[in-house]
Amino acid sequence: MAKKKARKASKSAPKRKRAKQPSEAEMMAQWQAAATPAAAHKRLLPMVGSFRAVTEFVMAPGGPAQQHDGTSENTLVLGGRFLRQVYRGTAMGMPFEGIGYTGYDNPSKRYVGTWMDTFGTGLMISLGTGRPTDKKITFDAQAIDPAGKKLLFDCIIGVKDHDHHSFEMWTKAPNGKRFRTMKVDYVRA
Repeated sequence: MAKKKARKASKSAPKRKRAKQPSEAEMMAQWQAAATPAAAHKRLLPMVGSFRAVTEFVMAPGGPAQQHDGTSENTLVLGGRFLRQVYRGTAMGMPFEGIGYTGYDNPSKRYVGTWMDTFGTGLMISLGTGRPTDKKITFDAQAIDPAGKKLLFDCIIGVKDHDHHSFEMWTKAPNGKRFRTMKVDYVRA
């Protein structure tokens, strides 16, 4: 009797529709669209080339600003999917070198970035936020400080024109107020 009720219940339960699996051709078209540089990648073009850089850095709000000079060689890599930046200069009286990649991820519809440099062994990871324009791209970024604490930053790439762009990094002070900890101004060499 219990078996009859179970069979009857299963017959009367609505059947779930299985999601239709895309065909091989549909999947290939999706991969092709995801892999093809698009209009958002063109926003990186003004930053391609050789630049002189001036970096201003402060450790805490109201603290003394340190200024450093450097150079930046920026090239498109992987068929125009990413902008590769190689920065060389000095910081805090020492030689400094950094490498970063910025791109646009078509499926997630956001800019992405990584940064690594000679002042650490970790990566800063950035994910685009807001609505990017040809003049401004914003990111949320995170890194780990030397004590192992997670650091959070708001970052802004500003494009003035083909020969000038900037990068700003903002964070929170211990009192919770936001302040600019770094700004790099780039001028085409």
